[in-house]
Amino acid sequence: MKLGERIWTEIPALTDKVVVVPLGSLEQHGHHMPMLTDTMIGTEVARRAEEELGDEVLFLPTLWVGASDHHRAMPGTVSISNAVYVQVLVCMLESLVGAGFRKIFLLNAHGGNITPGRMALYDVQLRHKEKDDLFLAFSSWWTIAGDQLADLEGFESKSVTHACGMETSQILRLRPELVKMELAQGTNIPFDSAFWVPDFNRPSRVDVARTFEQLSVTGAFGHPEISTPEKGELLFEVASREVVAFLREFAEWKPLPPH
Repeated sequence: MKLGERIWTEIPALTDKVVVVPLGSLEQHGHHMPMLTDTMIGTEVARRAEEELGDEVLFLPTLWVGASDHHRAMPGTVSISNAVYVQVLVCMLESLVGAGFRKIFLLNAHGGNITPGRMALYDVQLRHKEKDDLFLAFSSWWTIAGDQLADLEGFESKSVTHACGMETSQILRLRPELVKMELAQGTNIPFDSAFWVPDFNRPSRVDVARTFEQLSVTGAFGHPEISTPEKGELLFEVASREVVAFLREFAEWKPLPPH
């Protein structure tokens, strides 16, 4: 169910439902992918989840702009700084909490949104810590389906990187006319460390700050040249299934018992 298609007088009767806020971005995605890649992917995961859930859950439109300052050296990227993005999300969350909603899920599709997204959650939670029934949750689609994605065959990595074989396959499934496969080339960085993986082909154990132009000439990672729409469909099926599973469980969460 789309919250934006409801009439405001209907809202008080719907506040027992989970609200989903999809988060995207508009930023460079290599020489072969559209800048709205993250937004397109996140919107499709949310669309499939809504299709499955029907009126069980309320969905907001995808927030198409994200915290993408680390991509701004590559023209076309439109970004909100981390500090401002935190405040944007805080304002959105406060609007929903003020309307009476008590279960809100930020469904993320862009890595740069993770840090400010978490900060916004804690900011709002601290303001409303007396509300024992308030649950504010955040996850990226590739995290919520992380174990399932890692088990898939035919991908060059076990996790999503950037403009990689996974994301490229998803856009080939959605909008193949926007993908220039003849230009698909990702950066792969040999780096001898047990703790930091600069090309994101597996999770790092420490965070190291780098802008994208410091790491990749094309702005892409991995092996997008081996992407297919069939792989993209599989990724969407897995991601949307796990999002639906979480939302159904989330809807049943009760306040934590006194301790």
